[in-house]
Amino acid sequence: MDQIQHKFIEVKGLKLHVAEIGSGPNVVLFLHGFPEIWYSWRHQMVAVAEAAFRALAPDFRGYGLSDQPLEPEKASFSDLIKDLGALLDALGVDKVFLVGKDFGAVPAYLFSLLHQERVRGVVSLGIPHTALPVIPSYHEHLPEGFYVSRWQEPGRAEADFGRLDAKTVVRNIYILFSRSEIPIAAENQEIMDIVDPSTPLPPWFTEEDLEEYSSLYQKSGFRTALKIPYRSFKEDHGITDYIIKVPTLLVMGEKDYVFKFAGMEEYIRSGKVREFVPQLEIVFSPEGTHFIQEQSPGEVNRLLLDFLKRHI
Repeated sequence: MDQIQHKFIEVKGLKLHVAEIGSGPNVVLFLHGFPEIWYSWRHQMVAVAEAAFRALAPDFRGYGLSDQPLEPEKASFSDLIKDLGALLDALGVDKVFLVGKDFGAVPAYLFSLLHQERVRGVVSLGIPHTALPVIPSYHEHLPEGFYVSRWQEPGRAEADFGRLDAKTVVRNIYILFSRSEIPIAAENQEIMDIVDPSTPLPPWFTEEDLEEYSSLYQKSGFRTALKIPYRSFKEDHGITDYIIKVPTLLVMGEKDYVFKFAGMEEYIRSGKVREFVPQLEIVFSPEGTHFIQEQSPGEVNRLLLDFLKRHI
């Protein structure tokens, strides 16, 4: 990872951190999820750089090494879209491939809708595009202890996380989210209490990886990370046409707990998702979990490079 370079770019008064490797006219912009940062793309960045692409991976505002917004409680997906455009301008990039994982797929889709002329293609891991301006109401069929419902409640997650250090919080989330079961707490239980402290990390996630994540969350905390995405899904972006018109690849792990959200599997397998993404390719990974790019980097790199090379 030593060959990955790091820089800070000022956008609207905030210094945003960007990791970069590779060179050339064909650029791939990686967008992380939660509780991730640029580092979650380490395997993919090196792979695409070795294939003669330029790889960029920012920490979203309020995440990792990027500055916190002045008012985290007002942070929004719209901010992320504007940040992406400003970062590309500052780096002299006209068009990109966008690769998004988890909630990082949302700004990838939104940016391709709002700025189609700047997007060569979109790759999404784990989250399909929908024609709705908000995430579907999959939680309506889930108990009150569903983690998204809990984290949307102001102060609830802050109090839950605040009992622990950042390393333990990240550790618990990686353990929970790498399972095939949807994280749901009992009525009198908090999300952090679901994980037994003796539970080992997933075999593909090392203590060194955990240290990298936790050191950055010790800096940033979780204040902005809880606002975006969990408390920002209902934004109105002024979009009337929700059809993605660029080549798109969806990689879906069949052991990703998201696959069990109400209607999710049917929406994808039935092909209904293609009504809103006509140029969509779908690949199912039988053993893939929510962190497929870290769990199975060889598989994801192969799929990613094949897509990129076909759409240069």
